[in-house]
Amino acid sequence: MSNSYRVLLYYKYVSIDHAEDFTQEHLEFCKGLGLKGRILIADEGINGTVSGTIEQTDKYMEAMKEDPRFKDMVFKIDEADQHAFKKMHVRYRKEVVTLRLDEDINPNEITGDYLSPKEFYEEMQSPDTVVIDARNDYEYDLGHFKGAIRPDIHSFRELPQWIRENKEKFQNKKVLTYCTGGIRCEKFSGWLKKEGFEDVGQLHGGIVSYGKDPEVKGQLWNGKCYVFDERISVPVNQVEHVVVGKDHFTNEPCERYVNCANPECNKQILCSEENEHFFLRGCTHECRTHPRNRYVEEQNLTEEQVQEKLDKIEEHLSVK
Repeated sequence: MSNSYRVLLYYKYVSIDHAEDFTQEHLEFCKGLGLKGRILIADEGINGTVSGTIEQTDKYMEAMKEDPRFKDMVFKIDEADQHAFKKMHVRYRKEVVTLRLDEDINPNEITGDYLSPKEFYEEMQSPDTVVIDARNDYEYDLGHFKGAIRPDIHSFRELPQWIRENKEKFQNKKVLTYCTGGIRCEKFSGWLKKEGFEDVGQLHGGIVSYGKDPEVKGQLWNGKCYVFDERISVPVNQVEHVVVGKDHFTNEPCERYVNCANPECNKQILCSEENEHFFLRGCTHECRTHPRNRYVEEQNLTEEQVQEKLDKIEEHLSVK
């Protein structure tokens, strides 16, 4: 396999004047280079993941570092054998990541202590430390740090409310938090400090940097790291790979994500290829029998064939 492509993951909290105009200019620039990916631009900064050839990504990084606003921006680089995206999107947003607060957090003014992978590895093992995953539930389910707390949330904006409801669990503790590349923790850790948590640390560079650290080698991480491109996940622990994901239908070890075939649900579920076919890629009976089930459409199944499959599913579930 030839690793002639790269995937770049990066962010920077920095004031961008005329951000909407810059968004359009940046889209044209990326297209001109031949990059593909997803970039969000706001008045408060930039957050992106792009893929391209080594030459294309080199030109992009060089151009960005020539801009005084992004000269010290850190690029996390993964080798790849093809593009990780189908298209190039650059979009303007009010915030690069949102907690939906009455008063937003500026990470350049308040944020948690930056911890290197080695420092984070050591701090995690302290008995007075709690580790809070700042990602969504489906990201956690695929992989997480050993002993990390899984907030019962479906999106980042729900995290503050969940913390307030469970605040007593973290009182008088050192709080560590982590996310994929670090951008969500910048705001979340700052918000924690504003809420009165005194000792707050964040994994600098996120899980992606932790997995590449030559000393730590991703240890104490179980499973894989969910990423928002066509790769879906990347390995982290270089020493021992422990599968923590569970098949939605059988609860067996699984690290394969699919979207529910019901377009009105579209929930991401861990599912083996065999179970995807058996359960019509529907996470519930209602989704399997939805009139616009995408699996049924893709496979060109007749009503008789669908009913036959539904009967087998019913028989299977009744036996269980």
